[in-house]
Amino acid sequence: MSDRRTLDLVLPALFLALVSAATFVGIVLVLRFGYELPLGDPGAFRFERPLAALLLLGPVLTFVAGAVVHRDRTPRVRTSRLATLAAAPRSLRTYLVALPVALRAVALTAFVLALMGPQSIHVEDEAEVEGIDIVLVLDVSLSMQATDIVPNRYVAMQQVVADFVARRPNDRIAAVVFGSEAYTLMPLTTDHEALANVLRELQLGVANGEGTAIGNALATGVNRLRRSEAASKVMILLTDGDSNAGNVSPDEAAQIAASMRIKTYTVLMGATADARVPVGRDMFGRPIYGQGSFGINPELLRSIAERTGGEAFAVSDRASLERSFHTILDRLARSRLAEPGRIYGELYPAFVLPALALLVLELLLATVVLRRWP
Repeated sequence: MSDRRTLDLVLPALFLALVSAATFVGIVLVLRFGYELPLGDPGAFRFERPLAALLLLGPVLTFVAGAVVHRDRTPRVRTSRLATLAAAPRSLRTYLVALPVALRAVALTAFVLALMGPQSIHVEDEAEVEGIDIVLVLDVSLSMQATDIVPNRYVAMQQVVADFVARRPNDRIAAVVFGSEAYTLMPLTTDHEALANVLRELQLGVANGEGTAIGNALATGVNRLRRSEAASKVMILLTDGDSNAGNVSPDEAAQIAASMRIKTYTVLMGATADARVPVGRDMFGRPIYGQGSFGINPELLRSIAERTGGEAFAVSDRASLERSFHTILDRLARSRLAEPGRIYGELYPAFVLPALALLVLELLLATVVLRRWP
């Protein structure tokens, strides 16, 4: 067998063996170590989608089809004197015939590695964070239209609560609203933008505003925190009335909250039972106000706060409402991360860009340098 024939058989077989071995080793590493591979420092590198390694069989099949099967279909020149052809000088192009197929196989391998989602892992130092789950329990009964707190109790509550949410960026916060009934407006979430949007669009009377079910509201808030594993769990109750609806008593709900170590802060909006409320509009669309009387029970709210380890506030204007929330902000404890965090850096561009360059190089070689003239 001639040296050229030997070279034509050995080089493709050698390259096929190398690609197959690399594919096998890659699949074994992924199956053995899962997402994170112990390269250098422990856990310094990982694949986000390791099962995509099964696609590494594609480059192997591509090389087999291009370097072995296609070679047998290459045009031949018939001659009666093989010795003369064997003695003919050969250029560099002779040895580069299989290079385009090899470049394509390597490029496909790089694309598969990029698809697997390679990521570097950087460990963050331990840092202080807000580690609290908070439930806002908000009164949306019709009495919140009273204007003793400018512009009215409800709008002032919306604005102050929005500021509070913005000041707690690392906490999970939920919202419960209540009137005669209570329901969860938003479960515990760190998506504070979504929570702020929901609170901004909230309207009075959505929970049957003819009554005030404080016990049911607290019980709903407790249920939101029932499975919480946070070091600190807090409820903040904002209301302007006495409990006069619902099938759960405030004392019972407070007792459950205390047993679950849920600290409850209460804010009574409006210092007196009487307040001015809108009762209609005149012929020019301007609001007409009348005097309303709404039962209040500051002793009940103090009892709830004391029983759960919280604090009670009574506010009569916008400034005192803001001060109460600033005080609550100061009271909320902080916890530290038990373990350092991690930041993942995306590495797929390091595979995609070389793969594109290899495909361009293959195209140039196949159409210019190694172009066939059958």
